[in-house]
Amino acid sequence: MLVTGFPAGMFQTNCYILAHDGASECVVVDPGQDAAEPLIEFLNSSSLTPVAVLLTHGHLDHTWSVAPVCDKFGIPAYIHDDDRFMLSDPLRGTGPTLAALLGDAEFHEPEAVELLVGGGTLELAGITFGVLHTPGHTQGSVVFTTEVDTPDGTATIALTGDTLFAGSIGRTDLPGGNHEQLLTSIATTLLPLSDDTVILPGHGGQSSIGQERASNPFLVGLSGTEQGTL
Repeated sequence: MLVTGFPAGMFQTNCYILAHDGASECVVVDPGQDAAEPLIEFLNSSSLTPVAVLLTHGHLDHTWSVAPVCDKFGIPAYIHDDDRFMLSDPLRGTGPTLAALLGDAEFHEPEAVELLVGGGTLELAGITFGVLHTPGHTQGSVVFTTEVDTPDGTATIALTGDTLFAGSIGRTDLPGGNHEQLLTSIATTLLPLSDDTVILPGHGGQSSIGQERASNPFLVGLSGTEQGTL
């Protein structure tokens, strides 16, 4: 499977593209600020057509370009219902500090929006995605998982958005954030994944569940069997 990405915009948000080798269809994850142009250039050069955009949560740095991309290709955006309001009203999810950066920019939902359900699965571009609801950074945060073939068998990829980073976790000081809830989500939903699960976060470089379990200072005292308590 092709799994690639690039950081976009002032927030350096990772936009990912996933497709089976040799396929003509793909899935896009989190097209943030200034992501549309390089994304379309990559799709054209790779002869790939997106069938959907998946959103790990509703913050503007992950959704800035979702409407232009979806409307250009006539495809739906997938987002959890608890974060849907931010597609058309991003300031409700970030507070007034972002207002100066937006200027007179206006945002709207894509023409087609599909709602994600935690514990469900999606079949898109021939790829099966698991949907894990991980509230805490936002109430509608989700993690997408999928299996990829490796020389040694198969491996799990987790697109963790702003729930879990290499060496850190998502901030919880914005509207809808809850630190204890985030720790609970990580402990009960992500840490039970196998150590070799590859983490592809919303910002920064990749990691693995095993590496974060062993060295992430925010996860000290958490395990996959605890209920998010320290």
